[in-house]
Amino acid sequence: MSGFLKNVNQEKVVFLLFIVIFILFSVLLPGFLNANNLVLLMQGVSVLGILGAGMCVVVIGRGIDLSMVATMAISVAWALQLNGEGMSLPLALAIGVGVALFVGLANGLLIAYAEIPPLFATLATSACVYGFGRFFLIHTDLVYVTPGVGMLVELGQGRVLSIPMPVIVFAAIAAIVGAILHFTKFGRFTYAVGDNYGTARVTGISVRHVLVGQYVLTSLVAFVAGLTQAMAISSMNTRISDTLLIYDVILVVVLGGVGLSGGRGGIRNVVVGTLLIGTFLNGMTIMDVQYTMQNAIKAAILLAAIMIDTIINPRDEQTSQHGDI
Repeated sequence: MSGFLKNVNQEKVVFLLFIVIFILFSVLLPGFLNANNLVLLMQGVSVLGILGAGMCVVVIGRGIDLSMVATMAISVAWALQLNGEGMSLPLALAIGVGVALFVGLANGLLIAYAEIPPLFATLATSACVYGFGRFFLIHTDLVYVTPGVGMLVELGQGRVLSIPMPVIVFAAIAAIVGAILHFTKFGRFTYAVGDNYGTARVTGISVRHVLVGQYVLTSLVAFVAGLTQAMAISSMNTRISDTLLIYDVILVVVLGGVGLSGGRGGIRNVVVGTLLIGTFLNGMTIMDVQYTMQNAIKAAILLAAIMIDTIINPRDEQTSQHGDI
């Protein structure tokens, strides 16, 4: 029995909960196993998972990025608007990517060099990105995808062997981010910085460069998530920045087992967290649970996940000093 308990971790518990909830919903909820519903479930889970993969990088590095959703919305909406106004698709996408990278660079510089805690730095940049973007760049809240995107629409609506493209994009992003974290110096340095900031600096790691790189990578992933969602639903609503989506992203990361204290977890944790929360949200929607009640339930789950994370990965003195979360 003791040997079994040693092999149990948060990731395995969450995956088991996902299986149990999926089976219960399949039996108890009419329409849950409907093909159209499963496609919607997979698409919703995919975008959430892509964002989670990006958030995973900064959380492992003992940070957080509250500007991901605003970055996603504004960068993609502006690119779509420029394309709709006649700009070539490659140039419009390049400008959108440039906006996302600029936000990531700004976050990284504020956190690494100005030494502003990530929570406050990214909260401020989120408000700035949305406010500046809507006032100066984007004419309407809702920007539609036009025929000018051509075959790019397949990114959200296409299928490969009956698998929706958003699922394939999620798998690809998860594989790429996972490979970066585990097979590159940048990834190893990210874990080192998250595990012990002071030791990483003493051992010669360019901590500031690593921090900047984390937020740039996260913003790039946010752009991919936004582009995938826009192609799937044929539009980008900039008001998504005012929703609680960013807390859903944090929820799948923390619930899956990525430690807020830094230096722990990986892409597999994000995948299992995404599967559980995506299935749970889809089931609540079928049960016609009110949106405000869904938010209350998600908040309770997030609070429980943070409490569990605090017990499993205790905050050390250094984490408290940096005030990362």
